[in-house]
Amino acid sequence: MHLRTFAPLLMCFALAACAHAPVANAPVTGVGPLAADAVATVDTAVFARGSFTAADGTVLPYRILPPRHVRAGQRYPLVLQLHGSGGIGTDNAAQLDRLARSWAMPATRDRYPAYVLVPQFAGRSAHYGPAAADQTATAAPTLHAALALVRHVAATHPVDTSRIYAVGFSMGGSAAWLSPTLAPDRFAAIVSIAGIAPPDSAASAYIQVPVLAMHGDADEENPITADRRFVRALRARGGHAVLREYHGLAHQPPADIVPGTWWRDWLFQQKQTAPH
Repeated sequence: MHLRTFAPLLMCFALAACAHAPVANAPVTGVGPLAADAVATVDTAVFARGSFTAADGTVLPYRILPPRHVRAGQRYPLVLQLHGSGGIGTDNAAQLDRLARSWAMPATRDRYPAYVLVPQFAGRSAHYGPAAADQTATAAPTLHAALALVRHVAATHPVDTSRIYAVGFSMGGSAAWLSPTLAPDRFAAIVSIAGIAPPDSAASAYIQVPVLAMHGDADEENPITADRRFVRALRARGGHAVLREYHGLAHQPPADIVPGTWWRDWLFQQKQTAPH
């Protein structure tokens, strides 16, 4: 087998194993930023519109992508897709960034039948201040409303509650990091891309939550140091965490996340043994 073919397979095996045992960090070279037009042909009309009002009065516009074919008696994973700061607003459209739209690519939608929930925040979903080596993220009140929306969607749609995932880039990656702290036992796994991790004191919430973090080591907006710190803390406590570092990548989603079957396959393999 050619080395270029064999290396990605090794990565897939390592990621598949991470729900059961810690694996080493995985530095990546030669992968640039995701192209601006990577999902330009996706029709966003396939994301149905909705609005949710939380108990505290917070109103969240949201979009939801259903499985292409919902079969009677079958339950489906739910992906909470969290947007970056560029999606802040109330138009119920700006939150459909490249990562969100990638779920609606025909081949991706067929391979991963799931509900993809994309709420829009009128303000920040995570706070972490200006770039610094010792950054930590904390949840904004609106993130609580998003997790109430997750509970609502899970209760009103045929969702497999053992397979609920949080995914996001930048501010959304930070919100994905934070989600298990606000909803213990809710998430089967999270994927954070270029986010800022929580303080080490939050590590106990993640011991049973497999984590895949992706981050460029040239990111000056959200430095990679927070992810390195927290992944070390999780692994030291027996958590199942992988940090995939992209050499030379700035604050951008990496090109290999679309179509990204390697990480989506890993994500959809994760399942809680006792969901709530």
